[in-house]
Amino acid sequence: MEDFDYVIVGAGSAGCVLANRLSENGKYRVALLEAGGSDLNFWVRMPIGYGKAFYHNTLNWKYLTEPVPGIADRQSYWPRGKVLGGSSSINAMVFIRGQAQDFDGWRALGNPGWGYDDVLPVFKRMEDNVAGADSWRGAGGPVTVTNIEKVVHPLCENYLAGGIEAGLARNPDFNGATQEGIGIYQITTRNGFRCSTATAYLAPACDRENLHVIKAAHVTHVLFEGRRAKGVEYRRGNEIRQIRARREVILSAGAVNTPQILQLSGIGEPAMLKRHGIEVVHAADQVGRNLQDHIGFDHLYASQRPTLNDVLRPWWGRLAVGLRYVLTRSGPLSLSVNQGGGFFRTSPERTRPNMQLYFSPVSYTRAIPGRRALMSPDPFSGFLVGVSNCHPTSRGALAIRSADPFAAPEIRPNYLSTDEDVQELLEAAHFLRRLAGTGPMREIIKHEIKPGADITSDEDLVADIRQRSGSVFHPCGTCAMGPEPATSVVDPRLRVHGVDGLRVVDASIFPRITAGNINAPTIMVGEKGADLILAAAR
Repeated sequence: MEDFDYVIVGAGSAGCVLANRLSENGKYRVALLEAGGSDLNFWVRMPIGYGKAFYHNTLNWKYLTEPVPGIADRQSYWPRGKVLGGSSSINAMVFIRGQAQDFDGWRALGNPGWGYDDVLPVFKRMEDNVAGADSWRGAGGPVTVTNIEKVVHPLCENYLAGGIEAGLARNPDFNGATQEGIGIYQITTRNGFRCSTATAYLAPACDRENLHVIKAAHVTHVLFEGRRAKGVEYRRGNEIRQIRARREVILSAGAVNTPQILQLSGIGEPAMLKRHGIEVVHAADQVGRNLQDHIGFDHLYASQRPTLNDVLRPWWGRLAVGLRYVLTRSGPLSLSVNQGGGFFRTSPERTRPNMQLYFSPVSYTRAIPGRRALMSPDPFSGFLVGVSNCHPTSRGALAIRSADPFAAPEIRPNYLSTDEDVQELLEAAHFLRRLAGTGPMREIIKHEIKPGADITSDEDLVADIRQRSGSVFHPCGTCAMGPEPATSVVDPRLRVHGVDGLRVVDASIFPRITAGNINAPTIMVGEKGADLILAAAR
């Protein structure tokens, strides 16, 4: 059995960060285990390829939730990256840090060191903002963040002008002084390629002699000696192997797989563990609870002007943009389809934005949920405007189904289980109608396809929301950070309560979900987690 100082489970948005930072000084031997394989894949590297990766058999865990009462008893599809870079290798690349109040809220819950003033320097350190550094932004860091304002589709101008007419302020940087307003998203690309954490952090570190990356390594459980984590067991092909950690085991397997591994290792709700024949190492009822996710829906429109549908649908259009991308690394294939964005308040009583906006100059009215083929849009000119909630109050849970480490866990997200969540999405639907009624948007809208002009009453709009809304793929919170073991899984230094030598460093530690896409705050957690681990080692 091989020994390392640190054993990291999961080479995702946080795990790749840890692998780089913990091996950086050359003092420690670090092992990084990833259940998936290499990120040297066309659909990973080409930005718009995420449409293929979202349902890829080898790049994706392809989870399905249990039927959710709040969304008309439908299952929700959850793509999760099963590849170096994790979900940062298959996401839509939108770079959003979250609101300052989100992190101040983390600190107020009893987590010193996690307020906005604490994490802002970490955010700045981790990024290479192509537009340059300022009071809020960093330059020279590993993650390249690209401004796409000059290359977005022309219809984005109508969207921006319509948002201003509807009362929103123009915001040139959602990661700057304020998140509120309407603007164009920044994305994690570098020279026309996706900049995942595998690209940003792992690739530069892979040649270090003290870093050992093991791909296709499915971790089955953590090994304990008494109450101290001493390593992990994993399966690679038909072989079962063990690897030992002299200092710490660090779980960075994400909001689904990290709590699953903890439960399989005997850390969880005792009755559930005993039901599956798993010996209880530490009773921790909160493992798998506090599940949070953003949920949203789109309003789809037939367009009076050409959209990306007209470029990506015909074979000659795909050929043209494909050649452009191959030759110049530019054009629609170098971008996300989420081009316009924004954050707004659904009512004036709210003290901060509670809703996120998306504008995509493309439409997929016939797509199966979770299976949008981004290169095969509708055969007519169309586009969509979408919303998702920033701070949902609904809470879900996940738990293992059995002691089989290869069985997907039971996921119950509990979407729209509170009146507050339903009401704010209803208010958001009314805002989308107001936005569509502005002069700049009327210039480009032929007619509303979904929900449709006949859907007007609040009752019908709520029914439409329940029937068509779904995850925007930001699960977190399932190993929440907090000072009290009765209400959290890890302490503010990300150490698992009740045991030694075991930490969690990924999106599962979020005590509350942040506003907007969560890849950037997850990378921040990886950076800050590395700081905490190295400080403890010193």
